[in-house]
Amino acid sequence: MSARRRGQAHDEQTLVETMAQGDTEEKPDLRGDRRNIAILLFLYVLQGIPIGLIAAVPMLLQNRGASYKQQAEFSFAYWPFSIKLLWAPIVDSLYVRRFGRRKSWLVPVQYLLGFFMLLLSVHVDRWLGGKDLEPNVPLLTLLFFVLNFLAATQDIAVDGWALTMLKRCNVGYASTCNSVGQTAGYFLGYVVFIALESKDFCNTYLRSEPGDAGMVTLPRFLWFWGITFIVATTLVAIFKRENDVEDAHTDARYKEEHELSIHESYRVLWDMVRKRPVQILAGILLTVKVTFAASDAVTSLKLIDAGVPKEKLALLAIPVIPLQLILPLIVGKYTNGPRPLDVYLKAIPYRIVFATVASLIAYATPYLISGGEVPVYYYVLLVFSYGCYQVFLYSMFVAAMAFFAKISDPAVGGTYMTFLNTLCNLGGNWPNTVVLWLVDVLTIKQCTTQPENLCEDKEEQQACSSASGTCEIIFDGYYLEAAVCVIYGIIWLAVVRKWIVRLQNLPTKAWMVVKPSAYRNKMR
Repeated sequence: MSARRRGQAHDEQTLVETMAQGDTEEKPDLRGDRRNIAILLFLYVLQGIPIGLIAAVPMLLQNRGASYKQQAEFSFAYWPFSIKLLWAPIVDSLYVRRFGRRKSWLVPVQYLLGFFMLLLSVHVDRWLGGKDLEPNVPLLTLLFFVLNFLAATQDIAVDGWALTMLKRCNVGYASTCNSVGQTAGYFLGYVVFIALESKDFCNTYLRSEPGDAGMVTLPRFLWFWGITFIVATTLVAIFKRENDVEDAHTDARYKEEHELSIHESYRVLWDMVRKRPVQILAGILLTVKVTFAASDAVTSLKLIDAGVPKEKLALLAIPVIPLQLILPLIVGKYTNGPRPLDVYLKAIPYRIVFATVASLIAYATPYLISGGEVPVYYYVLLVFSYGCYQVFLYSMFVAAMAFFAKISDPAVGGTYMTFLNTLCNLGGNWPNTVVLWLVDVLTIKQCTTQPENLCEDKEEQQACSSASGTCEIIFDGYYLEAAVCVIYGIIWLAVVRKWIVRLQNLPTKAWMVVKPSAYRNKMR
């Protein structure tokens, strides 16, 4: 369902969390850091806005008649957060010291985000299509890919700045700012926008007199946040001084890691890739989410096709927010030990079950809302199944993060964690793109008045419409995909379980890479 996409756009847990875990003996002292925490929180809220907007666009495209192949094409806009490791060393290594290590990237990137949103606000309605206009999906994909690329780059800078902006004893608050801020930004960019853009939602809950459109349009929403980005960036550039990298808040471990050059950083990455355990783990991370791809990528779009209002689906994210905040604390009790992947393995079968339930709900939806009214019990069923799915999704997520923190070499902890989370995120993005593209390929349609017309392209669909017919689905490829994914998941779990157990039983030294100090000596 739609809000699950946040799991793909949600940024990885970086060195901020790793460092925080290593300093549990220091008691937090907020004196002098309250304003810094507020600034970090606000920067992460800004980061979540583009992520939420990108999650909202497929809903708008679906209502404008976009095909599933076009949805697959647009799904590439999600990818920057999954591949940002490719340019993260550049952001970490190149900067103007007098202006600030993180501000050197944060300020220009956020200005670009603001101006880019203003540019989009002028033309996006035309590019989205509607009113006999075809959506320009290639251009939308490119533009929102760039928007997400800028947001991912901002995230690299903010994550790094959090280490020196806060005192060492308070660095644990940075991960809280990341989680809460990005969730709030996503909520504003996705749930709030979809609700305010919906005519039905506004007429039902927010207006005394019905209107012909929602209270907010995408151009106005983009314009507002574009201005907000520009103003906020100007204030940060002028009034927020960045601590020097040799600040007393940092420790030797942090300094040693951040002395790596661009060349050394990429060599460290190559050392990771060459390790056999990492290669096996990469294979697991890149294949596990194929099991859930049909449910994650297509179900929400199928529900919209069946007549469920998109704003109702967006509102499903609301009960998930408390889960996102509470579940890591609950699951963390079981993943902080030496065997975090036990939770990971136990969650997979339950997630498969509820992915299957989601497909069954999608199949039954046309019959449950056949009269045009969506009954209350249907929403209760939807929220219950979605909430249960999220429990096991986040159980897998927290368990994976705990394992990554356990095996990451402390000397290059940030790079190691980012690398593993890049694999994890990429393992969710590529199956979703493929599954979306295959829906149209596997689906069989037929014109009601021209049986020989299979409605395979726009010309045949127009010919059917001209003949007073409609293109009806004879066989829906989505359900074939859902069945194949479930079967794949059962086989995958039976085959790969032993490899996961073996990886978990490896000693920590099996995951270590060359220390930065020794690495520099070798480079000389």
